[in-house]
Amino acid sequence: MTETNESNENNPDIEISRRRLLGTVGAAGAAGLALGATGGALVQSAARGDSGTGGTTGGAGSLASLGATRVAFDGDHQSGITTPLQAKGHVMAFDLAPGAGRKEAAALLRRWSDTARRLMAGETAPTADTGIALDAGPSSLTVTFGFGHSFFERTGLTDRRPTALDPLPDFSSDRLDPQRSNGDLWVQIGADDGLVAFHALRSLQKDAGDAARVRWQMNGFNRSPGATGAPMTARNLMGQIDGTGNPKPSQPDFDKRIFVPGAGPGPAEHAWMGGGSYAVVRRIRMLLDDWDKQSTAQQEQVIGRTKATGAPLTGGTETTTMDLAKIGADGKPVIPANAHARISAPEQNGGAAMLRRPFSFHDGIGADGIPDAGLLFICWQADPLRGFVPVQRKLDRGDALSAFVRHESSGLYAVPPGPRAGEYVGQRLLEG
Repeated sequence: MTETNESNENNPDIEISRRRLLGTVGAAGAAGLALGATGGALVQSAARGDSGTGGTTGGAGSLASLGATRVAFDGDHQSGITTPLQAKGHVMAFDLAPGAGRKEAAALLRRWSDTARRLMAGETAPTADTGIALDAGPSSLTVTFGFGHSFFERTGLTDRRPTALDPLPDFSSDRLDPQRSNGDLWVQIGADDGLVAFHALRSLQKDAGDAARVRWQMNGFNRSPGATGAPMTARNLMGQIDGTGNPKPSQPDFDKRIFVPGAGPGPAEHAWMGGGSYAVVRRIRMLLDDWDKQSTAQQEQVIGRTKATGAPLTGGTETTTMDLAKIGADGKPVIPANAHARISAPEQNGGAAMLRRPFSFHDGIGADGIPDAGLLFICWQADPLRGFVPVQRKLDRGDALSAFVRHESSGLYAVPPGPRAGEYVGQRLLEG
């Protein structure tokens, strides 16, 4: 995957509209904007101060142009996969309405794609815009669409369902709510402004009309760009730096790990997924009261990294490679055998890797005074049977962190490649 910087004059796809220019930055500020293209998604990452995918938040210098950040809808891959973490997020699943099939699904994906393409460009919704985001620019809005296992029965396309979409195995730590799991269709929305994100959520819900019904919907957040003095990996609600080991687009095998190859292996009827990816989505409740009772030293033993810097317990900085063989003065491994970082490390799982791009969530405090909070875990990979599944199996057998988390919902979705200009997401499947 390559990254290029282009001026606005040379690339009409990223021209800043008059509405966004007036609504978000002055003429002097707009003159210096530089845009980068990564994997078909055009993002103004330089202005935000982002330095990677899914694990960094921008520095204070990005605030003046935050609203003008635009991510392209069309491209080799859908947006929201390699796009840097966004401050606000919504994920939701739909089930096709009784009697709806392939024809209705195609019409719905066409409507959704039209709406997403316009909103991501900072324009109004094509029909009955609510006015929620009239004063805002696109604010790095991304909309991502995926298909669940059941979608293919509903549309008569079971012969085109990839084997990689087979249901995930059961894990002993699962406490899954079936009403908040799976679904025919999956939508991920992210933006750096809460109103822009909600505007997209509301628009897509209205677009569903009588064709599909919401099965479940969840809200999330991350640190806002500009909240830290310099770009840094985000923290989760346990206070841990989260995302250090993410694959980077600069790595030569990044595309191989994250995206389905464009041609083979596999039957020709699965070729529609070439350039796509698979998303595993899990609502992971963090038992924060129990976690907060642990001392910092105890928390670090559970994770295998220092809390302040994210460095491995064997020394160095956040990006230093863990020395898994190092033994302490007590004769025990410095990074405990059941430490989360050890068990989930790619070198401990045959090189299995996934791109983690989560949102935190907080859905209030229960009558017992315990916060309903945690992680909307979203990870991307070319094949979940070689990415998520083997790692989760090992975590399920002995991760020290398991005592402080609860997996409450789950879903696996085939996310097709990005659309070409004028195409809708999934068109190569539904009309192929």
